Amino acid sequence: MSARYSFLSLISNALNGQTGWRPAWRNAPPKPAYDVIIVGGGGHGLATAYYLAKEHGIRNVAVLEKGHIGSGNAGRNTTIIRSNYLLPGNEPFYEWSMKLWEGLEQDLNYNAMVSQRGIINLIHSDAQRDAYARRGNAMRLAGAGSELLDAETVRKMCPFLNFDNARFPIKGGLMQPRAGTARHDAVVWGYARAADRLGVDIIQNCEVTGFIRDKGAVVGVETTRGAIRGGKVALAVAGSTSRLTRHLDLRMPLESHVLQAFVSEGLKPLIPGVITFGMGHFYVSQSDKGGLVFGGDIDGYNSYAQRGNMPVVEDVLEGGMALMPMIGRLRLLRSWGGLVDMSMDGSPIIDVGPLPGLYLNTGWNYGGFKATPASGWCFAYTIAQDRAHDFNAAFRLDRFRSGHIIDEKGVGAQPNLH
Repeated sequence: MSARYSFLSLISNALNGQTGWRPAWRNAPPKPAYDVIIVGGGGHGLATAYYLAKEHGIRNVAVLEKGHIGSGNAGRNTTIIRSNYLLPGNEPFYEWSMKLWEGLEQDLNYNAMVSQRGIINLIHSDAQRDAYARRGNAMRLAGAGSELLDAETVRKMCPFLNFDNARFPIKGGLMQPRAGTARHDAVVWGYARAADRLGVDIIQNCEVTGFIRDKGAVVGVETTRGAIRGGKVALAVAGSTSRLTRHLDLRMPLESHVLQAFVSEGLKPLIPGVITFGMGHFYVSQSDKGGLVFGGDIDGYNSYAQRGNMPVVEDVLEGGMALMPMIGRLRLLRSWGGLVDMSMDGSPIIDVGPLPGLYLNTGWNYGGFKATPASGWCFAYTIAQDRAHDFNAAFRLDRFRSGHIIDEKGVGAQPNLH
């Protein structure tokens, strides 16, 4: 078990030549059976395991990851955290996630580099101002806080933006001061380390290839490292959900798409927080190394690849140029792709599955990283109690059949741009 990080541990290891550090988590071999098996070693799966152990005392838990920890979407996003949603089914959940973010580093005893520098959603039309005013009111009602900014205030905060664009004039913005960024890799490592300290087995290079069923119930998984039985099996595999549920003859209301992200060469401090372009899908922040980190639309076709295509690269860069033409002189260092599971209403699913012993965490669209703490917390509650918490009660799987959809704009490919 790794030691607790502290000022004294830093000093003592500095004096002994840094020889006293232990691995952050054990590379555990699989046991024949567990109380709970969590498939997926990303942020959501590891957070679920941590909160199962911490909040519910369920520690005989295995987290199965087909690669190494952090090799999936957890390391392939733009690190934004926020709770600036509109609808009742979403806003309280994401605000709970924001509150967990604010205490995460102390809770995990790990530096996740949480930086609450704020987010500004730019306004470009009178109709958009009305829509953002409504969203800001919903945020305040949920305790998230918001500020409606006029054009001059935005100009003082971000003088480098293109305010004189005749087609997309900047008329103001909606700001959430508590939003910001967090280091994606550190979040995963912190949850892995904290879960391991509570007795959770983290099993890497262990791909699930099928399920063990008994009289219709899911009682375990088949993996590349042998069969593992579990009292409960929970899926937290983002865009790969449909690939796994087909082994159970379940068709999910999801589409899997590639979402590309980009980083530029390093600059001196420029971007004060996170900025989103209201008339094109473009969002940008600045990393601690100085690079501009940005993204835009998903690739508009179904794919399980972790690489994108040039038309979307061009579209994202055009959005950035329209917002701040100065970036035309920047060099793009690299781009990457993550696999997102777009639900049919733009909102996630955290629910007891349709088969006994199965639990589902999926459909995160663009919201996966920012939801990590609340997703794990709510999924752990759902697994332990066999029912949803109030925060995720609206994220039910059958809402597409019953009509209780949460029609938050997800900007996906289908249907109707969700």
